[in-house]
Amino acid sequence: MPWILWGLALLAGALNTVQSGTNATLNKVLGQPVLAALAVYAGGVAGALLASPFLGLSWRDLGGRVGQVPWWGWIGGLLGAVYVLVTLTSAQKLGAGPYTALTLTAAVVTSVLLDHFGLVGFEVRSLSLLRVLGCALMISGVVLIARY
Repeated sequence: MPWILWGLALLAGALNTVQSGTNATLNKVLGQPVLAALAVYAGGVAGALLASPFLGLSWRDLGGRVGQVPWWGWIGGLLGAVYVLVTLTSAQKLGAGPYTALTLTAAVVTSVLLDHFGLVGFEVRSLSLLRVLGCALMISGVVLIARY
């Protein structure tokens, strides 16, 4: 099972990079970042609805569970909108390599901090010298990709 999850994570990472280019192209042609973002999210909603029968969508007991969600559980859409808008306005200008390296490195460093402090639902995984070294190597990689 872990290998399947690793494979899905790799797929999501690859699709994220492709999505940056497709979103930026949509924005370039439409010329309006907010309209492009709305189109991206409409496609996401359509995809989620199409997948829902295969993922066991159930509306039962949903009302009772909604009140149990912590406040920060509701900001994912807002954070996603910020990400999409930044992608729409920055990815093609920076280039696929630098943009992906920057966002991926920021994600890794942030994830190490979220793990260390056990924030937003993650289990605590203490910061170690090797994790710090991994972050430093990621940052070094960004410099190499952005400069050369």
